[in-house]
Amino acid sequence: MTEFVVSADRDVPLKPARGHVVAWAFWDWGSAAFNAVVTTFVFTVYITGSSFGDKDVISAQLGWALAIAGFLIAVLAPITGQRSDTSGRRKFWLGVNTLVVVAITATMFFVQATPDYLLLGLFLVAAGNVFFEFAGVNYNAMLAQVSTPSSIGKVSGFGWGMGYLGGIVLLLIVYFGFISPEVGLFGVTSENGLAVRVSMLISAAWFGLFALPVLLRVPEYRAPKAARRERVGFFRSYAVLGHDIARLWKTSRPTVYFLLASAVFRDGLAGVFTFGGVLAASVFGFSAGEVIIFAIAANVVAGVATISVGALDDRLGAKPVIVTALVGLLVSGLVVFFLHDGGQIVFWTAGLALCLFVGPAQSASRTFLARLIPPGREGEVFGLYATTGRAVSFLAPLSFALMVTIFGETYWGILGIMLVLLVGLLLLLPVKAHQEQIA
Repeated sequence: MTEFVVSADRDVPLKPARGHVVAWAFWDWGSAAFNAVVTTFVFTVYITGSSFGDKDVISAQLGWALAIAGFLIAVLAPITGQRSDTSGRRKFWLGVNTLVVVAITATMFFVQATPDYLLLGLFLVAAGNVFFEFAGVNYNAMLAQVSTPSSIGKVSGFGWGMGYLGGIVLLLIVYFGFISPEVGLFGVTSENGLAVRVSMLISAAWFGLFALPVLLRVPEYRAPKAARRERVGFFRSYAVLGHDIARLWKTSRPTVYFLLASAVFRDGLAGVFTFGGVLAASVFGFSAGEVIIFAIAANVVAGVATISVGALDDRLGAKPVIVTALVGLLVSGLVVFFLHDGGQIVFWTAGLALCLFVGPAQSASRTFLARLIPPGREGEVFGLYATTGRAVSFLAPLSFALMVTIFGETYWGILGIMLVLLVGLLLLLPVKAHQEQIA
């Protein structure tokens, strides 16, 4: 098979090697150690527990820590992406930021189950989020390096699906190997949070190991001649960014509209997973163990669906996939809402249906944007993608909280999330699906 080369003298890459696609996707598989174990099911649950103090107070402090992290990401992500484009060291910065996340995850081992270590735990979660998003900007920008215009949807879906499946495999290992048993592997117990802390070491090793293939196999990016720019200082980069955004507004407003629309519906997609466990436990009576089992099933469904739908993205285009997925999410969400008295069977069926559409919408959103970006600006535009997403990341939590506060029942929060998805869908519909690349 022809090797993939990104040459300084070539604007169009040769056909990507299959090994490069697999190597790239393994980063997604490994990165789920941070998404699934650190931020969703294990470490954040651990530090918001009663061992660290009042749960409500700690939850609010976690929210503030993540809000600060989100602000830093929104301000810095486009600049870091832009500078990796111009320096031609995209893979290098992916490696650096990944290494920082791995180190931060491993350091979580030292967060003992006492209030004295809460501040350290909050700091590590926030810092990990910042560098994880920085790494994600470079990783997403590499999508064009490992795919062709005819395969980009399949490749993106494969990577995103690998992330879901990798997270489940690791979650099974740490949950049943260390967290669930009274005495886990190697004699690890839950005393002083040791089971969770050892899980952080396992997660760090997992991410570091599966990040190696993309760093070792995929060639470093080299900007094509037409896209090369003079390197500028860090603060000057903001002036360049402002100029580029203004030019983007003049030359391709639909791209700007898509960035805004995707920011809204992506926050709704995040809300589906963020509040899924809360709804399962408080509305449908799931126990803590049953929530974990449902989470595993949900991620398996999302992963398989995302990999499978990737080919449709290439055949039909990203927009039809996104629209269909958002409509499917709205229908499934309304079923959960109106049949909330139907017991666990309702959540198992309609809830898994929700997960069936989440992954394809996320993956197709990435490919929609990737098809627009000219060579040499992937990092910068995906930095804007991260920024717009962070800028509205309060929408789903706010809408959920408002609906629950107004109506006094947790299940009303479902409508809050559906409202965010609906607004995102309505913003997306007028966006042109076929456009010239932005200049």
